[in-house]
Amino acid sequence: MTQGVFVICEQRDGAFRKISFEAVSEGRRLADDLNTGLTALVLGDGIADLAGELEKYGPDTILVANDPVLGDYLTEPYTTVCADAISSRHPEVVLTGASAQGKDLAARLAARLDAALAMDVIAIRLNDGRLTCTRPMSGGKILADVTLEGSPQMVAIRSNVMPIAESSRTVTTEALVVTIDPPGSHIIDKKVDAGDKVELTEAAVVISGGRGTGGDYAAIEELAALLKGAVGASRSAVDEGWRPHSDQVGQTGKVVSPNLYMACGISGAIQHLAGMSTSKNIVAVNKDPEAPIFAKADYGIIGDLFEVIPELTKALREHV
Repeated sequence: MTQGVFVICEQRDGAFRKISFEAVSEGRRLADDLNTGLTALVLGDGIADLAGELEKYGPDTILVANDPVLGDYLTEPYTTVCADAISSRHPEVVLTGASAQGKDLAARLAARLDAALAMDVIAIRLNDGRLTCTRPMSGGKILADVTLEGSPQMVAIRSNVMPIAESSRTVTTEALVVTIDPPGSHIIDKKVDAGDKVELTEAAVVISGGRGTGGDYAAIEELAALLKGAVGASRSAVDEGWRPHSDQVGQTGKVVSPNLYMACGISGAIQHLAGMSTSKNIVAVNKDPEAPIFAKADYGIIGDLFEVIPELTKALREHV
């Protein structure tokens, strides 16, 4: 018999990603609606003490898979450990984040478990006991309701759309015995961003620049730092070599859903809108009053970004 909600948490270098807290909080809400328990799974190496950070978000059970093979994310061992844990507990619902890692893992798990999967979900609800997920389609122009069948039902949620809520309760922590073969793939090099750079997909504020910057991101970086946000870029800016691909927002880049998204010198091609259309508040700064971005923006400023952004930064410094 299937029962329970199961959440696969994501950590990197001994620190949970924000999406993990969002997924566990949403898992708690679903578990309460289904009148069932919530289990959170944490994978990694040397993470025995890390699991306790999840307790205040409402899991009934925390499973810890601690093994040197799981130190860095690799598809094969992570899929094997997660599939074994899910198969042994038969949950009704499996949640994970729709991060780059989460999407890779969710797709592989769905194939391994022959499970229905809804990807990049922005809302979940129960209709007569059936799980219905809302996800953007066609570059964000359409919101589709997807009803999942079978068991387990898998959902990968988009970052920054599910509220983080604390729910204190008694938590049981269990150590999983990990038995996996050495993976066929290996990490040969890692490049880590230096400093306190905010992860683009998890930032509450994203300030993006496009072709209108001419490659000069100084003003945008200053404003982003003041607001403790991240710097994004359009595809044209990345193609010009002004910003790395890791900063690209759009259909061929990253999907973001911050509380505030500022598009500076970005025209608003459909490919870019696909990556930021679910942002809570969108502000556009562009010299061209006919730029398509204004049709999507909640607030628009017609002007030169090199004049507008410094003035805005100056005004904010007086109030921050």
